[in-house]
Amino acid sequence: MSVLLLGILAVVLLNVYAIVLILLRSRVYGVGLYRPMLLNIALSFLPVLLAIVLGVGLLLLAPVFGRLAQLVASGGVILVWSYLVVATLVWLVFFPNSVYLITELNFSHRGEDTPVPLWYDIVQTLALTLSGIANAVLSLAVVQTMFIVLVDLPGAAIPSSSWVAAGAIIVLGAIGVYLGRYLRLNSWDVRHPASLLWKLTTHLRQPGKALEAFGFVLTHALLIALLYVPLFVLGWSAVRAGAL
Repeated sequence: MSVLLLGILAVVLLNVYAIVLILLRSRVYGVGLYRPMLLNIALSFLPVLLAIVLGVGLLLLAPVFGRLAQLVASGGVILVWSYLVVATLVWLVFFPNSVYLITELNFSHRGEDTPVPLWYDIVQTLALTLSGIANAVLSLAVVQTMFIVLVDLPGAAIPSSSWVAAGAIIVLGAIGVYLGRYLRLNSWDVRHPASLLWKLTTHLRQPGKALEAFGFVLTHALLIALLYVPLFVLGWSAVRAGAL
């Protein structure tokens, strides 16, 4: 099995395992189904689907762009980059939903009188969190790989420009998580940028909030980076070695 397919399969199975544990929690222990977790898993996996659609869409549209380029000078190049910019921005808006599952470790779904054993909720919530991190890593890896192929000639070394792009995305993802957790904003709130900016500035003006936001973004971004970088390097090395 190729490295790419194995990675996708592992991520899908981790998501399925998290879903199964959430459903079993309700059935086995007779408690209400905590539906927000199921919704969060769906939103978390959405960036993976969008990244795959982004790549497949580029492959399907490439012949069309090529034919248009023959009719209009540089028309194909303009269309390719227009597609990439729009599609990447859509993916980036939903990317924080994957990283957001880290915040589920606050066990907000547990009540004081819950009959669910703590050990079960630990495994269930950890599986949920890891599924989100896995979704973030996989979707970002797909986007960074496309960046390398389109912007730089793939070589033995990973281009530094792609690391800059990946780092910026990780930081933006951490910012998105902060906005979601503390300002209760969603991905679709970008439709109202003025309101979003007003809420953010009002929040950061409160004593200590700016420092808190900086610490939150820094620690979350570093965590994702420490997990993502070695995994991408290993995957890239395997692909370059012919495992793909």
